[in-house]
Amino acid sequence: MAEEVNEILTLEKDALEPLVGLRLDKALSEYDASKTRSHYQKMITEGFVLVNGKKTKANYKISPSDVITLTPMPIQELSAEPQNIPLDILYEDEDVIIVNKPKGMVVHPAPGHPDNTLVNAVMFHCKDRLSSINGVIRPGIVHRIDQDTTGSLIICKNDAAHNDIAQQIKEHSVNRIYRGIVIGNVKEDEGTIDAPIGRSEKDRKKMAVHAKHSRNAVTHYKVLQRMKGYTYMEFKLETGRTHQIRVHMASIGHPLLGDSVYGPSKCPYHLQGQTLHAMTIGFLHPRNGQYVEFQAPLPDYFLHLLDILPR
Repeated sequence: MAEEVNEILTLEKDALEPLVGLRLDKALSEYDASKTRSHYQKMITEGFVLVNGKKTKANYKISPSDVITLTPMPIQELSAEPQNIPLDILYEDEDVIIVNKPKGMVVHPAPGHPDNTLVNAVMFHCKDRLSSINGVIRPGIVHRIDQDTTGSLIICKNDAAHNDIAQQIKEHSVNRIYRGIVIGNVKEDEGTIDAPIGRSEKDRKKMAVHAKHSRNAVTHYKVLQRMKGYTYMEFKLETGRTHQIRVHMASIGHPLLGDSVYGPSKCPYHLQGQTLHAMTIGFLHPRNGQYVEFQAPLPDYFLHLLDILPR
């Protein structure tokens, strides 16, 4: 993979040889797959990519004699400010808070989601009593769940607790159990999906099994109830890769109900994203080493689905 563009980078004959004939935006995304094609389109449009010293368009076709210059775009500094947003707190002490994250809430500020995140809410609730290890954008955040996934999440109030929990996550000793509804009838009552996950080569916004730069990923599953065309399931994570349950279930032909990214684009039940809930979180408490476990009740929309889905 090419080096990160954090200083002016010039691409000439040798670097361009395998890219000749490609559109400029596609060529750059193939040269450095760590960034999306849309990212390079933005760089081209705003003049941070020059071909032979001149600004051009994304559909420009690369020729052997070209010289391409890339200038890094200014980094947009994000900040997180306290916001008085209600929190569903399952447990709280001097070291940790366990929150039940609602559907649609992003965990921390990011481009496109500058505020109204879980971090903004936690900052208001805790004032300045949050771990600082992950910086000003992610104070207290030691792990995440997707925007449309609901359920239990650990927030750390100090650096000692953060380091302890982070080590437990690294060692795969945190007990994380999810509930979900998938499309189709899963044949086996129990099973394990052991398939590495990495960034998709075809769509950089998605993850995929057995991608080029994959990391090991293991999901254990159990069928809780079978319905007509759907299966209500429990998932236990051994690892915690991005979109892990969603990608693993889609890879065996059973995407999560409502997941338009890895499943059908249309859902008959007008859902907001995947039907996935982080129900149980268990870990050794960072202060006394005793095992503690917390349960986040299923959200109303999920309970309603279980009632109306045909048996």
